[in-house]
Amino acid sequence: MHTVNLKYQMVSFDTMNAQINLRLPENLLTAARSYSEDNGYGSIQEFIKDAVREKLFDSSDISKAELKAIRRLIKATGDKSLFRTEEHFKRKLRR
Repeated sequence: MHTVNLKYQMVSFDTMNAQINLRLPENLLTAARSYSEDNGYGSIQEFIKDAVREKLFDSSDISKAELKAIRRLIKATGDKSLFRTEEHFKRKLRR
């Protein structure tokens, strides 16, 4: 089994992500959708995963404003196909 250290947790390449079902009151779901759209999340699922990570792991290395800016940058570069691969993107970041 091949394991990689990621920022938040140890993840095995041999393990698929688990799926859960989550029921929310309509007003909470509406607020979560609005927040995720306003803050650059690709989906409400991405926002919920980030919220869980924030509760479980130390996220003090990066501010919410920085994270929002990074998400906008990723979306803009993806929309314009500015980078061919993830490795190409990482090489550009290292410069």
